[in-house]
Amino acid sequence: VQLVESGGGMVQPGGSLRLSCAASGFAFSKYDMTWIRQGPGKGPEWVAAIKPGGASQYFPDSVKGRFTIARDNAKNTLYLQMNDLKPEDTALYYCARGGAIGVDKRGQGTQVTVSA
Repeated sequence: VQLVESGGGMVQPGGSLRLSCAASGFAFSKYDMTWIRQGPGKGPEWVAAIKPGGASQYFPDSVKGRFTIARDNAKNTLYLQMNDLKPEDTALYYCARGGAIGVDKRGQGTQVTVSA
């Protein structure tokens, strides 16, 4: 199982980023997938999860309406579109195999920094 995130970077408040996660080594289309983030000095926080068919769930109220999780099962790729970014969104974002009740594999993560 391999999960490789990309797309992070530094952006000003109000900006946008799209994260990608390339999955390999397992039947991606059959699994729930999740984005998790960990900010400086904080514990992991579930951000969004998506089922194989595309049904999605967002966890912190702070990202609802700003973040969109999506997947392309043909490309074995998970996405997170992040709009109107805020300094409190600064974190290491990583994708994980699994959903709200738990994950069993995760990638190395991609850093998102929101700063003026």
